[in-house]
Amino acid sequence: MSFRDHPARFDKRFLAGLFGRPATDLQDFAFTPVGTGQVGDSYRLSLDWAASESENKNESKNGAPLPVSLVAKCPAADTVSRDTARNMHLYEIETQFYAHFGDSCGARVPHVFLSDYDAASGDGLLLFEDMAPAVQIAQMDGCSVPQLEAVLDEAARLHKSHWNDARLVEHMFLTYGHQEERRAFIGGLMPAVYPEWRARYEGRLDRDILDMGAALVARFADYIAPRDGPMVLTHGDMRLDNMLFSDADGRTILLDWQTAAAGPPMGDIAYCISTSLAQADARAAMEKQLVAAYHAKLGDSVGAYDFDAAWADYRRASFAGFIMAVISAMIVERTERGDEMFAVMAERSGWQALHLDALALI
Repeated sequence: MSFRDHPARFDKRFLAGLFGRPATDLQDFAFTPVGTGQVGDSYRLSLDWAASESENKNESKNGAPLPVSLVAKCPAADTVSRDTARNMHLYEIETQFYAHFGDSCGARVPHVFLSDYDAASGDGLLLFEDMAPAVQIAQMDGCSVPQLEAVLDEAARLHKSHWNDARLVEHMFLTYGHQEERRAFIGGLMPAVYPEWRARYEGRLDRDILDMGAALVARFADYIAPRDGPMVLTHGDMRLDNMLFSDADGRTILLDWQTAAAGPPMGDIAYCISTSLAQADARAAMEKQLVAAYHAKLGDSVGAYDFDAAWADYRRASFAGFIMAVISAMIVERTERGDEMFAVMAERSGWQALHLDALALI
């Protein structure tokens, strides 16, 4: 059977079988687009189960109630975005993250009913629980400080779950970003695309940010060179578009694990703080306090990694959001919303790097 890369390829037998039920128990299903993904398309599936008087007919094979909806995350329909995801192993990384770490990463993530990866095509499919009524906060709007603190709580849970765990590197999909060939690819890509990216955003972004980007590109080989420090399970794209906020228990739900990796923790933190707060002065006033609170929540897991070391790594990692904005803008499908989203990310992270004098640490 061909790989199911879209809900149009699903059938009742396939969906009912996920829950140990025959096709006859599922009367019908429908789907609608949901989310704003750049390299993956998501759909909410509504499931119409047949009514039954049987005591266990409305339960799945593990005894849980049959869901009336779920979310399917599929490969992007846009060929540019899909090829980018395949070439960068993004579908493989996300499906394998859920398969191996969904229950042990410490952070709150959706329960996955199916994590399927097709090595022949490089495509992946996820079917996971519908987290409604949890809501997404628009990336460009930014969030409040209490909401950001809730995100950083999840980041601390994630990072301490596998702090300096040498077994992480046994998972090939977590090391793609650190292999020499990948480092060489990114090291060549950033200088290659930056002139075009700068021309695209000239007039939209402050010249100080654009000049800082040029200075970073000139030192990029030094910036991405391997360094000593703690290694953890990282998210890699910890921004508002990739999370949901719930009033049920106050915990934030982390989504979009296509850039999960074994790497240093402070990239997640600097990236998250810079891209989440809309006002640069608010970020500058709060960030040391926010980083200190995150570091404290790591507890004894950090060993000799004290706050001063974490703060230095945070400053150096403040380029993370800027780099993501530059590269992503140039390798995925171009849209009006995407252009502005990447501009906002680069702007917020650019001011962060300038305020923290991050260039001085390369």
